[in-house]
Amino acid sequence: MKHFLRMFVQVCLYFYCKCLWRCLKFVVRKLTGQCELQRICYNTKPGAARTMKIEASLKGSKSKRLQTSVNVHPDAIEKTIDDIMELKRINPDVNPQLGVSLQACLLQIVGYRNLIAEVEKLRREPYDSENPQHEEMLLKLWKCLKPNSPLKARISKQWCEIGFQGDDPKTDFRGMGLLGLYNLVYFAEWDTEIAQQVLTDSLHPKYREVTKKELSQLSKAEWEKKKFDKAIGYSFAIVGINITDLAYNLLVSGALKTHFYNVAPEAPTLTHFQQTFCYLMHEFHKFWIDEDPLDIMEFNRVREKFYKRILRQLQNPEMALCPHFAASESLINM
Repeated sequence: MKHFLRMFVQVCLYFYCKCLWRCLKFVVRKLTGQCELQRICYNTKPGAARTMKIEASLKGSKSKRLQTSVNVHPDAIEKTIDDIMELKRINPDVNPQLGVSLQACLLQIVGYRNLIAEVEKLRREPYDSENPQHEEMLLKLWKCLKPNSPLKARISKQWCEIGFQGDDPKTDFRGMGLLGLYNLVYFAEWDTEIAQQVLTDSLHPKYREVTKKELSQLSKAEWEKKKFDKAIGYSFAIVGINITDLAYNLLVSGALKTHFYNVAPEAPTLTHFQQTFCYLMHEFHKFWIDEDPLDIMEFNRVREKFYKRILRQLQNPEMALCPHFAASESLINM
């Protein structure tokens, strides 16, 4: 009975708030002469803050035409904007900037949805050693990471040198399919210096520098133990596939909207996703060193802590995880 009453109160509160919100919107429109979409576009600067408000407004509208506008094909966006302007009785000649702003927001919203579909397709496609393109990408990964060490054979223990588990990497891609390979190759090819450094550090791990404050807090016994402890490395390629999974979850959950809506002025692309992966790999590497795990069995704990940190960062509507990439900079300047 108590549970039923709680549910009843929650349902009543929901409908009360919903009706109250719509009444408030009606009053504000009458006072300002602007609909909610106009107020968002005129009062919120471009980026995640504006696009996410527009997305919420369209999805929460009582009009089916507005609700479905976030799911249109990219080629139908201009027609959709015209429909919105007509439905809201907004004169495009008097409000020319509104159409431009709405179009930019819809390109981001629709583009994000399409990016999820593209990433999901790659994730579901298994690595096929009989496919020449798949094999070519795998060999490119080796050449980028180990340019001075020729691969002696396709099936070789050498693959362990870049962090695969056995002598044939194809079995390690099962969890993330081709998406894991795409990301690793992108990192190795376009951020080569950092990728090679991360690989070297993962094979020959070093302790982070201990600050004077931390040193003063260590007992003599703890300091003696720390001196003889061995820094823990990790398997570069396996961790890359794991970080691909982390990036995938951030994307599918919608957490990456904040980042992509801030760095991509139009539709976010696979390149944006791969740049984000590069950032996450580099940041996780630094995070791993700072966490100073006792052994590799602590990987899941460190990964989960890192994931939560990234989630907290993405709650900031101003957040752009990796604006330093050249591709992102050229997009921002468009």
